[in-house]
Amino acid sequence: MAGALSAMIAAAFSGGDGGGYTIVQTFTATSTWTCPTGVTSVEYLVVAGGGGGGGTVGGGGGAGGFRTGTGLAVTAGTDYTVTVGGGGSGGVNNVNGTTGSQSIFSTITSAGGGGGGYNANNGLSGGSGGGGANSNGFTAGTGGAGNTPSTSPSQGNTGGNGNNNAFPTGASGGGGGAGANGTSPSGSTGGAGGAGSPSSISGSSVTYAGGGGGWGGSAIGSGGSGGGGNSSSGSGSGNGSNGTTNTGGGAGGAAVPGTGGTGGSGIVILKYTVASQTVFTFKGTTKWTCPTGVTSVDYLVVGGGGGGGGSIGGGGGAGGYRTGTSLSVSANTDYIITVGGGGNGGTGGANTGSSSNGSVGNSSSIGSPASITSAGGGYGAGGAGTVAGGSGGSGGGGGGSGVAQNAGGSGNTPATSPSQGNNGGSSAAAPFAPNYTAGGGGGASAVGVTGTGSVAGNGGAGTASSISGSSVTYAGGGGGGSADGGTAGTGGAGGGTNGTTSSTNVSPATATANLGGGGGGGGRTGSTGGAGGAGGSGIVIIKINQ
Repeated sequence: MAGALSAMIAAAFSGGDGGGYTIVQTFTATSTWTCPTGVTSVEYLVVAGGGGGGGTVGGGGGAGGFRTGTGLAVTAGTDYTVTVGGGGSGGVNNVNGTTGSQSIFSTITSAGGGGGGYNANNGLSGGSGGGGANSNGFTAGTGGAGNTPSTSPSQGNTGGNGNNNAFPTGASGGGGGAGANGTSPSGSTGGAGGAGSPSSISGSSVTYAGGGGGWGGSAIGSGGSGGGGNSSSGSGSGNGSNGTTNTGGGAGGAAVPGTGGTGGSGIVILKYTVASQTVFTFKGTTKWTCPTGVTSVDYLVVGGGGGGGGSIGGGGGAGGYRTGTSLSVSANTDYIITVGGGGNGGTGGANTGSSSNGSVGNSSSIGSPASITSAGGGYGAGGAGTVAGGSGGSGGGGGGSGVAQNAGGSGNTPATSPSQGNNGGSSAAAPFAPNYTAGGGGGASAVGVTGTGSVAGNGGAGTASSISGSSVTYAGGGGGGSADGGTAGTGGAGGGTNGTTSSTNVSPATATANLGGGGGGGGRTGSTGGAGGAGGSGIVIIKINQ
């Protein structure tokens, strides 16, 4: 998927029956996992976001649900959405903490941790429950229920209760953790968050999903092991501490007044075994650790496509396309893999010229020391002005105009060898009327076509690759737009989308994800322009050669 989506792959050679490579892939933000050929089951850890700490005299936030297991069936070639839940926000003064967000892989869902209660309020239920708040002259709040909804084995535990001691000698309950209930205080020391649970799925023992500490009149409530945040204490103002990022830890409760901490975000880890010469497809940003025994890879790196221009806009240029064989890699070295998102389409309406340009696509790369980067596609220029297409992996098309022929953007920018793309097409030359047609975006294997008096330029064709095991064409340019009565340009093979002829028509479709195609240019009716289409996200594919 597009943009800054975060994942980590760690791999090591395994000398078991038949050998193979054990892959541990850690997702720290929502992304997509493409199941490799030959993989039929995975081991998993799914931890949700922790709950926020309560406001005034706040209970600790509950830990995010913790679920782990082996032998979960998966299907080769299937894209699985991996959802990593964020932590809940802390309550501000007289407000409960917010429940964290769930994390999901396939059929496994872990619930967000419950928010901590404030000022005699109950903690909220969740993966683990939030802590109840001190009575402060009322009836003390009780801890929220854990393992909600119910799973087997249990995904979490109950939060601790607040006590009825008079303020400021009272205290509030700690949030539940994956390994233990939150503590209910007996005096003025805040209740401790429940302990988390350890997992060795990553290759070393790491503890996740500790509960947040509850407020104490004289001393803080400590966060539970596994990322739980400490509370504040005393009768003055003070904020609770945040849960630790990517542990699912609950946050600490606040003092008087104050804001509870924010729960820690969750995490998803998958572990599975692959054969030699396996193909890995990346659709989100990733850190890949080269396995022991692997010395070279084949690769395909495609940047995100440029967005088409609006108001008789040029087609967006395709993302840069780079491929090669036997790229040297080093065992146990981390390689940051970035997958670029497509550029946005330009605006329409009364906007013209540069104000309706599309956006440049984002680059994709295999990071240092391999250092292979494919640039994002150039933007399609906005029409009804004097604007050239943007430069990029392939250049965007020039915007249609009644006063000048606008050049297409340069491709193969920055220069690579072999070339990563081609130039965009120019808009129509004089006489410009009646349709003022725009140029098509460049593609990986061909330049974008120049518009004529009545026909907008087609997007340049992309290039086919069989690295995935079947032939797929990537990086086609977007078609140019036209005013009413003309013919819009067609998108190039490889994900480029068609332009449109009228602002009253539907705007060009967003280019197909993970092909790096350029977006189509928008049309125009009278003085009103149509928006351009968004470019398609890029892709990175690696095939290990050993």
